Amino acid sequence: MNETSSCSLKQDDVEQGQEIHTVERTYPCDVCSRSFKQRKYLKVHRRRHTGERPYRCDVCSKTFINTSSLKVHQGIHTGVRPHRCDVCSKTFRQLHHLKVHHRIHTGERPFRCNVCNKTFSVLEHMKVHQRMHTGERPYPCNVCHKTFRDTGSLKVHQHLHTGERPYSCDVCNKTFSSKSRLKLHLRIHTGECPYRCLVCNRTFSNTNNLKVHRRAHSAERPYCCGMCNKMFGQKHVLKKHILFSCNKHP
Repeated sequence: MNETSSCSLKQDDVEQGQEIHTVERTYPCDVCSRSFKQRKYLKVHRRRHTGERPYRCDVCSKTFINTSSLKVHQGIHTGVRPHRCDVCSKTFRQLHHLKVHHRIHTGERPFRCNVCNKTFSVLEHMKVHQRMHTGERPYPCNVCHKTFRDTGSLKVHQHLHTGERPYSCDVCNKTFSSKSRLKLHLRIHTGECPYRCLVCNRTFSNTNNLKVHRRAHSAERPYCCGMCNKMFGQKHVLKKHILFSCNKHP
């Protein structure tokens, strides 16, 4: 087989998010669809579903599902970041993280969803994305049993039950349950409006506000009054209609 054919085959495998070499995986998870070639890997994986985190950091008491994750975490306390990007000089605790980071500079997105062809720079991001197509939500909340596609979303959700708001604005000290909500809030202080309407060029701080605004240019009216069946483009306009119009005419 010539070099060109070999590279083509390798790329096909990578784009499907599959391993180059076929390995028999005889230990399936009874919660999700994943399977493993050794029982010990399945045992560690199951902790993602049970919430078991038996390895504890002796500095901050944070817990982890395996020793390798604990070891990587401990680099936070030691400050050791031996792997440096040769483009922007950003440093990383793990060589793998440096390799993934490098794709920001190269634009490489080697993992392709086999349903919608969307591409990703990180394999795990593709796996989480594919659950949108399969409907799989393998991570349940142990309080209300709501399920989630990934552990990050589960963790943010659990803050609703604990009341934890670990992310604080350094301008006004307002706190948030997730980093993404803090980032969105910071635009109030910076004035950043990165989302632009392609019709009128008006800008918005978040995608939801842009989505609502676009209805002003279209005939979309998703909110219906249950009393008179009148349609509205925005929920707050519907509420105002019900309060000041329909309630006056029973």
